[in-house]
This record gives sequence, structure tokens and C-alpha cells, in this order.
Amino acid sequence: MNPVRSKKPEVSADLYVTSQTSNGMKIVTHDGYFHTDDLFAVASFLLQYPEALITRTRDEVIIRDADTAVDVGQIYDPTTLRFDHHQKEGAGKRENGIPYASFGLVWKHLGEELAGGKCEAEIIEERMVMAIDALDNGVEICHGVFEGVSSYTLTDYLDGFNDGAKILEDFDKKFFEVLPFVRELLKKEIGRAKIVAKDWEEVEKIYRESADKNIIVLPLNTHWKKIIVPTEARFVVFPRPNGYWSARAVPQKLNSFESKILFPLSWAGLGEKELPTVSGVSDATFCHRDRFIANARSKEGAIKLCQIALGGPTAK
Repeated sequence: MNPVRSKKPEVSADLYVTSQTSNGMKIVTHDGYFHTDDLFAVASFLLQYPEALITRTRDEVIIRDADTAVDVGQIYDPTTLRFDHHQKEGAGKRENGIPYASFGLVWKHLGEELAGGKCEAEIIEERMVMAIDALDNGVEICHGVFEGVSSYTLTDYLDGFNDGAKILEDFDKKFFEVLPFVRELLKKEIGRAKIVAKDWEEVEKIYRESADKNIIVLPLNTHWKKIIVPTEARFVVFPRPNGYWSARAVPQKLNSFESKILFPLSWAGLGEKELPTVSGVSDATFCHRDRFIANARSKEGAIKLCQIALGGPTAK
């Protein structure tokens, strides 16, 4: 059976099939209803092999003859580029207990190369891959707080492309319609991971060299929480786009809204008319009603707000 379909879809034909003489990798995934997992697994290979020929099928002969098979084939073997997790024994679990789905298996194989480094690959693993793998394996990682209300997720969006499809050709068309978006999103996340990794390196250096470990002054509002939250730091000070400066209370732990310390209760919700008088900081402009952020026109003013909140000496 020829893996190249006789009729191209109307959209995304460049991703659906290449010419008969193409030297691109032959990728196979399952046909029918598609999921976030198989979309991102295929998209990962497309970033490395942009001219790959992609076939959606469950035909065992086509699967066997493909260069790689993702989310189909009942085999996990990275040496032969087989990345399925549906076999009885599964395809392994992470140390935290989240089992691997196809995206995770492919990312474990290609992630460091695609992302440009181990740290960058781990950022994407934690930010995207584990959540997608967990969902595909039916593992809950979040619990609803309000009855009848759930988060609207990327999976909700991607699953919606299956709506209205009735025959295999319909699902194929929709798969290749959304695949370019998934590929670009993954590329964007890789770019973001590079920025985050660089930010972490710079923030770690700034913290290490800071004389006052309670108040950490940053040149930009970078990705600082991963580095700063586990430390003794209580506040982070950074410039705002409008030229003012913000002081932000450090959370007690990652992904938490509970701060290690708050600004004084008497400052809550005050603006530039009242806050300078109440706080004693002449260029103070704002304090959030929940007291985890306070602003001033100058860096010195923002630092002074933090020093007062800490109960220490005011800035000179």
C-alpha cells in the first residue's frame, strides 16, 4: 500500500505530503480523532525535519515501513524512532509519577537538541509536556475549586477542531489545518524557554552579588520567581515600562499567591494622592489593595517602600 494519499487536502498541503521524490522523513501517526499529544509529537519532528512526509493511518504495513511512528504502533523504542505509549506496559513514568505519552517520549528524544540546551528543554518539559502527557493518560494534575467551572485550556481549543468531522478524510483535513499552528506554538515556546533560561542565569548572578538579600533589585521585570522564591529574599524591585519602579513581595512558594511579607495594611489601595503622606515616601504612587505590589517614581523610592515594610531603616 502506498503511504502517499492520492488526494491532497485543501489546506496545509505542504505539511500533508511532499513530492514523490522527497528525501524528507516519513512520519506516521494514527488517523481519526486527534489529540494535543499526537499533534505536538508530530510538530516536534517537523521542527527538525520540515520536509517530512506525514501519513495518518493504522495500517500496520505503513507503520512498519515509516521512519518514525508516533502515538501508534504499540512500540516504544527510541533507537528505531518508535514513540507509542498505548502498549499494555505503557512507556514508563517520570519521577513525579506522570506517565509518558507520545509527546513526552518524543521530547525526551529530541527536546534538548530542539530547544538548544538541557535547561531550555526542561523548561518546556515542565511548562507544557508533562501537562499534555498527564491529560492524555487520564491523570489529573489540577482540581476545580468552583462547581461547574473549569479552566479553558489549549486542549479544549485543539479538540474543537475535531468537531463536525465524520469520516477519516474529514479528520485528516482538520489535523493538517491545525498542525501549522501547533508547530509555530512549539517554536514560540522554545524561543521563550531560551529567554527564561537566560533570565534565570542573570537573576542568580544578581542575587549572589546583592549585599542585601532581602531586597533584590533587577534591571528588568524578568523571569525571577524560580530563582528568588526559594531564597531568603522578601522583595524584588524592578523598573516599569512607564519609567516608574515596582516593588513586588516574593511569594512563599512557586505558583502561590501567598507572600512572604506584605506592605503595611494602612497602604492598601492608596494612590499617589494619599500614599506619599501615609508611607513617608515622597514619590510613592500606588499600593495594591492586597498589598503585594507597591510603586514609586524612582528606584530609590521603591527600595524605601520595601525597607519600611521590613521594619528596617529608611533609604538615605
